[in-house]
Amino acid sequence: MASNKHFSTSRSNLSNNSDVPEQGRPPVPSSVTFARRTSSGRYVSYSRDDLDSELGSAEFMNYTVHIPPTPDNQPMDPSISQKVEEQYVSNSMFTGGFNSATRAHLMDKVIETETNHPQMAGAKGSSCAIPGCDAKVMSDGRGQDLLPCECDFKICRDCFVDAVKTGGGICPGCKEPYKNTDLTDQADDNGQQRLQGLGGNGAKMERRLSLMKSTNKSALMRSQTGDFDHNRWLFETNGTYGYGNAFWTKDGNFGSGKDGDGDGMEPQDLMSKPWRPLTRKLKIPAAIISPYRLLILIRIVVLALFLSWRIQHQNQDAIWLWGMSVVCELWFALSWLLDQLPKLCPINRATDLQVLKEKFEMPTPSNPTGKSDLPGLDIFVSTADPEKEPPLVTCNTILSILAADYPVEKLSCYVSDDGGALLTFEAMAEAASFANIWVPFCRKHVIEPRNPDSYFSLKRDPYKNKVKSDFVKDRRRVKREYDEFKVRINSLPDSIRRRSDAYHAREEIKAMKMQRQNRDDEPLEPVKIPKATWMADGTHWPGTWLTSASDHAKGDHAGIIQVMLKPPSDEPLHGVSEGFLDLTDVDIRLPLLVYVSREKRPGYDHNKKAGAMNALVRASAIMSNGPFILNLDCDHYIYNSEAMREGMCFMMDRGGDRLCYVQFPQRFEGIDPSDRYANHNTVFFDVNMRALDGLMGPVYVGTGCLFRRIALYGFDPPRSKEHTPGCCSCCFPRRKNKNRIPEENRALRMGDYDDEEMNLSLVPKKFGNSTFLIDSIPVAEFQGRPLADHPSIKNGRPPGALTIPRELLDATTVAEAIAVISCWYEDKTEWGSRIGWIYGSVTEDVVTGYRMHNRGWKSVYCVTKRDAFRGTAPINLTDRLHQVLRWATGSVEIFFSRNNALLASSKMKILQRIAYLNVGIYPFTSIFLIVYCFLPALSLFSGQFIVQTLNVTFLVYLLIISITLCLLALLEIKWSGITLEEWWRNEQFWLIGGTSAHLAAVLQGLLKVVAGVEISFTLTTKSGGDDVDDEFADLYMLKWTSLMIPPITIIMVNLIAIAVGFSRTIYSVIPQWSKLIGGVFFSFWVLAHLYPFAKGLMGRRGRTPTIVYVWSGLVAITISLLWVAINPPAGNTEIGGSFSFP
Repeated sequence: MASNKHFSTSRSNLSNNSDVPEQGRPPVPSSVTFARRTSSGRYVSYSRDDLDSELGSAEFMNYTVHIPPTPDNQPMDPSISQKVEEQYVSNSMFTGGFNSATRAHLMDKVIETETNHPQMAGAKGSSCAIPGCDAKVMSDGRGQDLLPCECDFKICRDCFVDAVKTGGGICPGCKEPYKNTDLTDQADDNGQQRLQGLGGNGAKMERRLSLMKSTNKSALMRSQTGDFDHNRWLFETNGTYGYGNAFWTKDGNFGSGKDGDGDGMEPQDLMSKPWRPLTRKLKIPAAIISPYRLLILIRIVVLALFLSWRIQHQNQDAIWLWGMSVVCELWFALSWLLDQLPKLCPINRATDLQVLKEKFEMPTPSNPTGKSDLPGLDIFVSTADPEKEPPLVTCNTILSILAADYPVEKLSCYVSDDGGALLTFEAMAEAASFANIWVPFCRKHVIEPRNPDSYFSLKRDPYKNKVKSDFVKDRRRVKREYDEFKVRINSLPDSIRRRSDAYHAREEIKAMKMQRQNRDDEPLEPVKIPKATWMADGTHWPGTWLTSASDHAKGDHAGIIQVMLKPPSDEPLHGVSEGFLDLTDVDIRLPLLVYVSREKRPGYDHNKKAGAMNALVRASAIMSNGPFILNLDCDHYIYNSEAMREGMCFMMDRGGDRLCYVQFPQRFEGIDPSDRYANHNTVFFDVNMRALDGLMGPVYVGTGCLFRRIALYGFDPPRSKEHTPGCCSCCFPRRKNKNRIPEENRALRMGDYDDEEMNLSLVPKKFGNSTFLIDSIPVAEFQGRPLADHPSIKNGRPPGALTIPRELLDATTVAEAIAVISCWYEDKTEWGSRIGWIYGSVTEDVVTGYRMHNRGWKSVYCVTKRDAFRGTAPINLTDRLHQVLRWATGSVEIFFSRNNALLASSKMKILQRIAYLNVGIYPFTSIFLIVYCFLPALSLFSGQFIVQTLNVTFLVYLLIISITLCLLALLEIKWSGITLEEWWRNEQFWLIGGTSAHLAAVLQGLLKVVAGVEISFTLTTKSGGDDVDDEFADLYMLKWTSLMIPPITIIMVNLIAIAVGFSRTIYSVIPQWSKLIGGVFFSFWVLAHLYPFAKGLMGRRGRTPTIVYVWSGLVAITISLLWVAINPPAGNTEIGGSFSFP
């Protein structure tokens, strides 16, 4: 049984290095201890004292690892100790949090089934044959046993070191001397020699250093002085470049030439090569965009003339009806203008993946081996409730990420489980185990899509374009394995429950035995033991238990980090022909996969999804520090395996360092063919977002977005222009700083600091007290720069700078990650207010993107030929309305907050500001829309109309406005690629949502602002994809919600009004047909838009549910009563005769 390991460190001393050490207090060393209890009862321990280094006169900070000589742990090579520690770190679950020690629990196994992949946590392997030691035998990158003696005696690393160091190099098995005691060469051929070449003890922290040598300066302030040109320094200094660092060669030669012959890249080499961009703009043809803009102008003029005419020509017979209609029409004109103006400059974009490969993955003088020079990428997957977000859906998303076409050593996947559920944890472990088969299969046969559930559900021919003879056999085997995988995932809830019940019964029996032993003849009281949830290795789950208890509830549990798949080796690792699949020429490495569940405690505001994302930002900065972050919802999987490369084309292109994020469109599966409730939302994603791309960029929509980490940290973009001060600048001009750093050389800068250096004492107040996190910021900034392969590229990095392998994981690093996901870490910092995802709104995505645009960053919309990502959307009417309610509520919150676009900075373009203003204003249209939907009924009931008479002027205005609207729609369809049906569905649901969810959102928003009532919204249910008779069964489910009341009322009132209007006109002595036609026309306009809503109330298609008879009866009774109540006029000249209600 595994035992727990403790970190005896305080939260303020988890970091290795600090630029500002506490005054009067020496650094407290952190101790990391691993222990395993063997079958004989002896503890085999591996210990390391991590001593804090102080920044002295040395040019670099030193990182020293001391391993005290003990009987169980003899001194060994530092690089070997790091590999040993990484092995145990990757097999340990780290937990900790507020007022609790950080523990590393060594996992014998993570799931019930056997795991074989060498990177997998809890991977099975041979045990050491030394008596009293059950540690794992040394293994290579493929997980094969490494046996140093020809007698094949199985021995672990530590016992082997003992035999070499203290046993005279004699094999404990055959008693013969070892022929080869060079453990480094045997243990790992992938990167070990390179690791030693980096300098032993100092290698880890040297890679954390900035580019510039600095003394007594924080890594944040590594920007150059005003007279230093960093871009020239890239070529004029002699050095080789590492993973975000400069390593100075001993011989002074530049580049990687074997004999110092200057094979490095020279400026003239760059000038002689034709430079090719990674992206290009595709402008809309003038034959489409010019008429489109002209029609917008014409419609604006016609609307102005029409509204002016309406104001001047009042309807004296029904001034109240005229007044309400004019007010509504004025608001509709303003709303249309806010929506239409940002569409003046739509553009399309294209990428060139071949150029990206040539620049970053082909041999060059600066990268002779052709290793990938692409920057690191951290992918975040967020989930909160395994009951509403099925684990199988999340597992398929994770598998599509692990199989993505991106350099394996540069890719990391972090899964945030905000519910802390063991079900999610074990499902993720099962996915990591199945990835051992799925990922090599995808790479071998170039599978698309790389979500196994979607791939095996394809209706097209799966054998098309497959040329390898063993594809059919491989596919059949993998399909069988996936079916078994699904069964294991679906059975996990019952398996966990049965296991927990069995362990609980065992604990009760033990407690009763102890009670009997302690009390001989006394009456025994019932034993009460908390019903815990147990993991596969027979220990308590540190997260949320099935039966909630103290420290184990959804809002009260420790932080958890488990490395499911440890970082891969630096070099490709090809499989073998033996076994399940023939993987002879296939790279079998898997990306880093980490399970994260942040700490939650009562009394803390955890800020929902935004808080979870910020916890992942900090944890990933400590563990992998990818300069780019891709966030995905648990139900949005990678449909195009090259999607990340397409996004990276924009980030690595000229001017890409000023991009804060690349937004991909959302595409959905499982939508009914008619898209009844406009779930695809194509008008927004293909019209509005393309149009915003021509301004400062699209808004952030919550998922499928590739972020620049530095932009999330709240820094200004490089080369941000100075903007004109306020209106008082003529009287109080801003004093110029003569020593100001040129903008192109200012890499890290926040808007509050225009001086040469930021105040170092304020850095912890912004980012927290983790110096690991602070030290990672400049490294991420440097790694995210474009290649300096052209004179016009400013703020670039040298080619080949990112080809050195990433650091090995150690216990201190993971312990620091535990610290930064604790509930107290964000206290008195700027996380959530300026840094990371922004708090205070249920639509944190829009606010986060707005803050970046407000600082001057730009974004890009990347529409790929093959959809980049696909997800699920609620097709049930109730779920869809609740989803729209959530979005609209967030928009109302934005309008009443400081994130209102009216308060935007001068760095934001006027049209971009109008677009964000429309985001906050559109829910208020519901007030006027509901009034306008009742106007036709009021007109028919009263016998009046919104105008005095239907004269020619009114009809001409109405005709021109309608025709221009239709022509604009046709041109939008032309340049965006959507269909007319999609446009019409969007118009229909605009009215459905506007008369239901948007109105409720306005009321909730006003309640929160005025009365302080908090808003709660329903988590959107994700479909589990189970086999059912009808895949669109959810579409016909009728779940009642109060949001349905206003649309139902509008439908019924308009139907009754049409009946009343016809009856009134028919029995009138002087029929007012013009007013009837006007009222009926607008009533039918309202009913046509509400048709999908009415159809949703009818239930399943092809059947006649009871509700149809109920509604038919109500309508028939209503019309009958109206008919009886209408008395034919007898010489009465009044309109409607003697009409009266009974």
